[in-house]
Amino acid sequence: MAVTSTNLKISMTGGTGVENITKEVQRVLDGSGLSAGIVVVFVKHTTAGVLIIEDEPGIRSDTKTLWDKLVPENPAWQHNTRNSGEDNAHSHLRAQLQGSSVTIPFTAGRLALGTWQQIVILDFDTRSRVRDLIVQVIGE
Repeated sequence: MAVTSTNLKISMTGGTGVENITKEVQRVLDGSGLSAGIVVVFVKHTTAGVLIIEDEPGIRSDTKTLWDKLVPENPAWQHNTRNSGEDNAHSHLRAQLQGSSVTIPFTAGRLALGTWQQIVILDFDTRSRVRDLIVQVIGE
């Protein structure tokens, strides 16, 4: 069993922005030389999440609407009131619910995603930043 790890940096704008990273993950898999196993994609931040969606404009819009309704911005969240100048408590809470990683199997050197499935990063924060990700390939 072989394991490779690759760091990716993705510039994001916050505001529940979506960035499709499927091609980058496949490039990492291509570079691993492995033919079958799993790929783990992990975002190293507490205000961002990773998920698999059908990446089209309607779902992107609906995803933002969903998060705005589930965990709205609120200056009264304790993270904001206890930490002077903070305004991103909702970002942390959304990321807790979404999760920081996904695992995707691969065969014949290709991600085993369904026809419409794409790997994306959701950036819940209130400002732009570069997001650090680890793509780990485990297989043979």
